[in-house]
Amino acid sequence: MPTPVDLPKLGNTVEECLLAGWRKRRGEPVQEGEVLADIETDKTSFELTSPAAGTLLETFFEAGALIPVFTTVCVIGAAGESVEEFRPAAGGSRPGGAGPLPPGASPPAQGVGAAEPRFGAAAPGHTPASPTVSTAAPSGPLSPRARRFGREHGFQPDVVAGSGPGGRVVEADLRALLQASRRAAATGVGAAPVSAGAAASGEGLSLVRRTIARRLRQSLGSTAQYTLHGSANAGPLLALRQRLKSAPDTAGISIGDLVVFCTIQALLEVPELNVELIDDTLHRHAAVHMAFACDTPRGLVVPVIRDSQTLSLAELSRRTKELAAQAVAAVIAPDDQEGGTFTVTNLGSFGIEAFTPVLNPPQVAILGVDAIVVKPRRKPDGNIEFIDAIGLSLTVDHQWVDGVPGARFLATLREKIEGVEALCTI
Repeated sequence: MPTPVDLPKLGNTVEECLLAGWRKRRGEPVQEGEVLADIETDKTSFELTSPAAGTLLETFFEAGALIPVFTTVCVIGAAGESVEEFRPAAGGSRPGGAGPLPPGASPPAQGVGAAEPRFGAAAPGHTPASPTVSTAAPSGPLSPRARRFGREHGFQPDVVAGSGPGGRVVEADLRALLQASRRAAATGVGAAPVSAGAAASGEGLSLVRRTIARRLRQSLGSTAQYTLHGSANAGPLLALRQRLKSAPDTAGISIGDLVVFCTIQALLEVPELNVELIDDTLHRHAAVHMAFACDTPRGLVVPVIRDSQTLSLAELSRRTKELAAQAVAAVIAPDDQEGGTFTVTNLGSFGIEAFTPVLNPPQVAILGVDAIVVKPRRKPDGNIEFIDAIGLSLTVDHQWVDGVPGARFLATLREKIEGVEALCTI
């Protein structure tokens, strides 16, 4: 009997995935455990493997398709077996917005080197009312469902001609345009601009980039953010870092690791900032699940170090590097990107002296680590001395955290940083 291969659900928040490309062609033999396709979510990527040995009888989607989780994407079995009972129905859709394939119809050839329709062209076997990128404003308004689809997917094309009555842009139009642009971005064929920012280069917005954009808009639109800027004497940090470099077991511990360690200790003393706001209810946490911003080729990823308050400095450093490497390689587990209670983002290595981090809801605070610069400081005797000062930029949601708790946290963090040599256990 044929074996259907369904798209798994990775993480509680993942509802759809991008089919980045097929590794096997329809009709080719496959072994159990062999990789069939590459899949991307808004947080990571993974390989879809075959649950059984046999022949790849059918593939229901083209590269670049956005597919709901739990949808059957292909079927493995013996040559000649029917796959019609497994063909996706209402739950899945083909790229181009044409919906699931009707019984008896075959999709275009899949796999490496397979030809795909260019942007705006009809796929073989059907004539959809496809939207097209226009040089003029939309000829009709967006339907409510189209507006909701655009908001949910962070997809706002500058111009698109609708297929509804009077040129009205309906949900199917945006879905088709989004999937066509994703397919073009995945295959490099017929790429077309999907927004003002992408139009100049003709580059489609990636799933990660669209998710980042959507969440940042939601963050700024649903919170009252303010940023406090302060600094601390970085002399103790630099001195301790110099000593750690001389030992093989601690040579990899960075200034950033030291600051994160101090931040964890400060949160234990000022727990008002170690909270999440969920459904207008503040959830206070005894444990510090420390999130940190990580730059990757696919965009910003925010791994989470769970129960970070239980880790030594060396353990914290190792765990940070492990998660960062997984994020860069796009193999980090979705569960390692959820549940953070506070976030640190570090731009100091780029020479940034102050910036305004954007909150990562449902968290209510985020710390920006700035560059170390030489600053004057007045000594108790009234004379001026010059010190190495590290900048600290704390963004807080004023709806739930007033200025004094934020300032208290920064003052506590400054004490931890300036007393780091006594604070840290390796």
